[in-house]
Amino acid sequence: MVTRRDTLKAALASSLVLPLAACARAASSQPATKPETKAQPAKPPLFEISLAQWSLHKTLFKGDLDHLDFPASAANDYGISAVEYVNAFFKEKNSPAYVRTLKQRCEDAGVKSVLIMCDGEGHTGDPDEKARLKAVDNHRKWIDAAAALGCHSIRVNAQSSGTPEEQARLCADGLRRLCEVADASGINVIVENHGGLSSNGAWLAGVMKRVDHPRVGTLPDFGNFRIAEGQEYDRYQGTAELMPFAKGVSAKSHDFDDRGEETTKDYRRLIRIMLDAGYRGYLGIEYEGGRLSEPDGIRATKKLIETVRAEFAARA
Repeated sequence: MVTRRDTLKAALASSLVLPLAACARAASSQPATKPETKAQPAKPPLFEISLAQWSLHKTLFKGDLDHLDFPASAANDYGISAVEYVNAFFKEKNSPAYVRTLKQRCEDAGVKSVLIMCDGEGHTGDPDEKARLKAVDNHRKWIDAAAALGCHSIRVNAQSSGTPEEQARLCADGLRRLCEVADASGINVIVENHGGLSSNGAWLAGVMKRVDHPRVGTLPDFGNFRIAEGQEYDRYQGTAELMPFAKGVSAKSHDFDDRGEETTKDYRRLIRIMLDAGYRGYLGIEYEGGRLSEPDGIRATKKLIETVRAEFAARA
């Protein structure tokens, strides 16, 4: 027998169940809260790009650009924040005060100094020992300038005379002496394939082994593999032979087609050789062509390097 009390209890229970069910349905219809995700840091580039001063040698020799303004030009005109100097453009001006001014210009422009390319200071492999020692001594001022600017290296030449074996022995002697001087300042002594036997990759690699000093290294240049008139060394073989010793790499360029490809060398193949060797330092733009203006040549080289770098990064 159902009493009034039983009827009231049933009514009360149903009045509570309906709102609870509605709340459950409303809760289930709300979208789930997504957990917060932290932004992933950008991957560093496979390598950095620097600008070699020789790319603007015509402009500098004409006086249309002052050496002290080169760092700002690299940053503002080309979007490049690292530079490589040529000693010819401040040869008699490398006093401590001048170097301090240049360093301040770099800091103002947010530009890093990478290296100084040194020419005209004597043969590091001169057969005459006094002349060889004089060449070593002549480079001291550039070691000091490089250290003051925050560079990691000076680039020198392996020049000598005699048979290939004699030249290798003499150059190794001079380079080792120079490394011992530079070691105190923490500066590397790097050699570019720059004509003569130095453009023979196997020969220069052999010199590196003979020097056997942690400060010595190479600056493989994509373009400088002419041993003598009419005698070219294979650039891809030479680059591969020099890369194990590389403390810098020079991206020499001369001309470009309508697609932006360098017409005298395969940049993808050369950069692939560079990366396969484990090199992740600076790749210095060194435009040396005549058809394009220096600014246009620099920009074309930079665009190609950035394109190739992005392609390889996408595959990594």
